[in-house]
Amino acid sequence: MGKQYYTLQVAGVTRELPIVAINERLAIASFVILGDTELVCAAAGQLVKQLPPVDVLVTAEAKGIPLAFEMSRLLHMDKYIVARKSIKPYMEAPFVDEVVSITTQKKQLLCLDGVDAAALRGKRVAIVDDVISTGESIQAIAALVERAGGHVAAKVAILAEGEAAQREDILFLEELPLFPA
Repeated sequence: MGKQYYTLQVAGVTRELPIVAINERLAIASFVILGDTELVCAAAGQLVKQLPPVDVLVTAEAKGIPLAFEMSRLLHMDKYIVARKSIKPYMEAPFVDEVVSITTQKKQLLCLDGVDAAALRGKRVAIVDDVISTGESIQAIAALVERAGGHVAAKVAILAEGEAAQREDILFLEELPLFPA
């Protein structure tokens, strides 16, 4: 049997996503926006229309970066903030949280430079991601934002995967099903 694909239509763009097993019981449609300028630009344009007023965008390293960049450009923001996956030598007094996402399936860190954390104080923040599945990543970022004194005004993604599509606390463009392996 050949490779299976899921046809995704989002923001006027169609992609054939390969279905890949992530464990013995579960498979996902592999959605990667890195390098996909057409999809990122189309999705960002749709997402900014749904946003409440926000002062800053925060995303996790790495797949949300191009989306946060394009959304910040469309919103005429001069900056967006990236929560890194490890503490970097340049970071001053970093804020750190742990997360387990569906795609990595192991603990990883999310770290905000203390300078970035200070920039969130008193700000309305939109957390940006490519896909929200379990919600673990956005919850970890929300915890960092709140520790820094920011207010999470929105949690947005291009796709909501599986049960995440039933959540009422997120904004997204399309649902992405999960598949039995």
